[in-house]
Amino acid sequence: MFDLPVRISEWLLMMVRSQRTVAHLLINGELEVIMAGGELDYYGLPALRPHHPACDQLPFLEGLLPLPDSPFLIHSMEMPSGRVADIHIFDGDENTAWVVFLDVTVEHGNAQKIQQKAYDMTLLSQREARLIAKLEAAHRDLTQSREALLRAHTRLQHELRDAERYVHAILPEPITRPFKVDWIFEPSTELGGDSFGYHWIDSEHFAIYLLDVCGHGVGPALLSVAVINAIRSAALPNTDFLSPEAVVGSLNQTFQMEQHDNLYFTIWYGVYHPSTGRLRYTSAGHPPPILVGGTGETRGNAVPLRAEGLPVGLLKGASYSTEECTLHGPARLFIFSDGVFEITAPDDSMLEFETFEEFLTRPVSESAAELEEILRFAREVHGAETLEDDFSIVRMTI
Repeated sequence: MFDLPVRISEWLLMMVRSQRTVAHLLINGELEVIMAGGELDYYGLPALRPHHPACDQLPFLEGLLPLPDSPFLIHSMEMPSGRVADIHIFDGDENTAWVVFLDVTVEHGNAQKIQQKAYDMTLLSQREARLIAKLEAAHRDLTQSREALLRAHTRLQHELRDAERYVHAILPEPITRPFKVDWIFEPSTELGGDSFGYHWIDSEHFAIYLLDVCGHGVGPALLSVAVINAIRSAALPNTDFLSPEAVVGSLNQTFQMEQHDNLYFTIWYGVYHPSTGRLRYTSAGHPPPILVGGTGETRGNAVPLRAEGLPVGLLKGASYSTEECTLHGPARLFIFSDGVFEITAPDDSMLEFETFEEFLTRPVSESAAELEEILRFAREVHGAETLEDDFSIVRMTI
């Protein structure tokens, strides 16, 4: 091997055998398997029958033997076991052929991940291209001069900032009476897919809701705005807005993903009756809000408000149910998107939900700064100021 000493060649061979699961076959001139060895079980080939046609047992050999050139390589062949192997075929002595299997499952999986990432990046690029195309219609000489390109880029940024300001403008102002509701919204990009709202349905019932559209950018932002406006303006026909399951069911009928660029969203919707403390709520695939009892001066108890339901837009016939609880003050109800707790640390570990839940129950000396402290905690876990997903959290203090 490359004029190396025998001991080094043998060491290299042992290294290959230890790192690459190896199996081999010997096929005669009549294209029959006459010998098989190595880790055949690993590749799902334990039942190979000697002195039987090789092509019947290994269809990928059909037409390859005898070899026109040796050696011959088949890249990344998926085997019956699900493993992936590079298959090397060599001419042997006396009109025979050796078939050697070397495991490349890990490399194949990594290559597929890279291809998926490239595909995801292509989708994002296509969305940006649609925006740029609108600018190109107004600036036909865009590609003819650097100055025109810079002007178009500036205009695009202004439009994105205008859209961002509009998204922020539809968010409700914090309130302090008869109970307190405040929030923090930090999109991961210029435009995010999160949105939320709250308003009085009538003099006795208060609606509060938060949704998360899949993805980021212009499309998810526009859909989130449309949904929020539909709820706030009671624009869902034949819908009892005092019934959480009716509201989410109507949203599911109205916003099916095939009519909205294959976008879907999760949502939590609740109706609070302050005079009795009754809270009725439902969820469409959304993380459960957390109810923390106590004034905040000492550690409180956390109660997740769980409800079952498919995300809105996935299945037109999906059904939803309403859950109910009573809010006893003093207490704080936290409603949030998954970007608040699905935080990746620098070592690629994920923040555990129980750790996030425990953080919400810690004593807080200054209630007004509590939401900022939660955002700071998320950034510390992530190790960067910019988070991977939109950060949206609403707090209702009873």
